Amino acid sequence: MSNPILKSASFDPKVKQYWMTMACFFSAVALVTIPFIPVVLIIVWLVAGKILAAMSAQLLTQKLVVKRGILFKEEKSIPLEKITDVGLSQGPLMRFFGLYRLSFETAGQSGHGALVSLLGVENASEFREAILEQKDNLVAQAPKVQELAEDHLNQALLARLVEVVERIDTRLASLEAKR
Repeated sequence: MSNPILKSASFDPKVKQYWMTMACFFSAVALVTIPFIPVVLIIVWLVAGKILAAMSAQLLTQKLVVKRGILFKEEKSIPLEKITDVGLSQGPLMRFFGLYRLSFETAGQSGHGALVSLLGVENASEFREAILEQKDNLVAQAPKVQELAEDHLNQALLARLVEVVERIDTRLASLEAKR
């Protein structure tokens, strides 16, 4: 059974600049690393592009699939009916770059914080709304599917009951014929 992709997330290239700024900040805080800032920036710039290219988030009919990683590839598949919250956050530096963080929390999740967090999704609020809308559609369809399943089960039970009664009737008729 294939799930058609309803919406794919694209990521803002400004994430690289955000990461570079964060790398500069953390490098500047540790005075020992100040001479290494140019090297750190070059490494972050080179690696960030590959990390960004490896990130994807796809909204399917029944789940959200998030992939990331270069050396250690990670893929998470989150059933939409399990999603309890889709957070949209933005810190001061993220606001400067026009970036948002989407975070997904699920029912039955252990520990605090988001199960999955995505930084730099383009049109993050639109992607968030698409996820919540699809989740609502799924929740609205669930009673109908349950009702159809119950109807099918009831019809099968009724057919079985008719079959048993017919067999009993046949046996009774054959017993009466023997008398």
